[in-house]
Amino acid sequence: MLLTRRTGLTLAATLAATTALPAHAQDGEFRHEVEGGEVVIHPVDHASMVLETPAGVIYVDPVGGAEAYAELPAPDLILITHEHGDHYDQPTLDALPEVPVIANPAVAGMLPEAMAGRATTMENGDTGEALGLPVEAIPAYNTTEDRLQNHPQGRDNGYVLTVGGSRFLIAGDTEDTPELRALTDIDVAFLPMNLPYTMSVEQAAEAVAAFAPAVVYPYHHRGSDLEAFTRLVEESGAPTEVVIAPWYPEGEGS
Repeated sequence: MLLTRRTGLTLAATLAATTALPAHAQDGEFRHEVEGGEVVIHPVDHASMVLETPAGVIYVDPVGGAEAYAELPAPDLILITHEHGDHYDQPTLDALPEVPVIANPAVAGMLPEAMAGRATTMENGDTGEALGLPVEAIPAYNTTEDRLQNHPQGRDNGYVLTVGGSRFLIAGDTEDTPELRALTDIDVAFLPMNLPYTMSVEQAAEAVAAFAPAVVYPYHHRGSDLEAFTRLVEESGAPTEVVIAPWYPEGEGS
């Protein structure tokens, strides 16, 4: 895995936007066609997901214990956005196969020695490659005064993965920051919306209107009004399809 640093937050802006609309499959899977195959999205719970790509299987913020992943394909790569317990859980990581890990600096400093040896640290603004896929680490942070302590600027990551010419945004825990609004050519976006930790549905809809992804999945949304979010996106005129996926298989109170 080779990772390099540069100041820009985007790779080549000329990458083609080829993602198709999602097709609902069995067991809550969502599929997007990309060059060379498809990306299959498996929502696991809250902020945890599994992405099957032509290059390999990527686990994002895996928590909940090994049993949550028993019926899913084994990972080839693990991405961790930040240190909070709904995103980083060492016992879950210990139970998964020993594959490369990408994490923000705070989490990288918490990993046990054996795991740290296969981990790569990405700071805000870092770009590189994993599984042959371009990876960008983008800032994820709070901007509202009474939320700044939740996710301070400069600590946590979101990620943009380019798979088969299509750009997938995993926003992490963030508000509608200038960096988020400035993203371009995003085909599929995962945006959080729950107060007081991330965005309100109004903020999330405004962000969607600004960077106009082709498809947006609300995630990390416990307690949020997704019907209101969908309506606000439609009213904004953004050319974005809202997809509501089953992020809380045991209910939002779990």
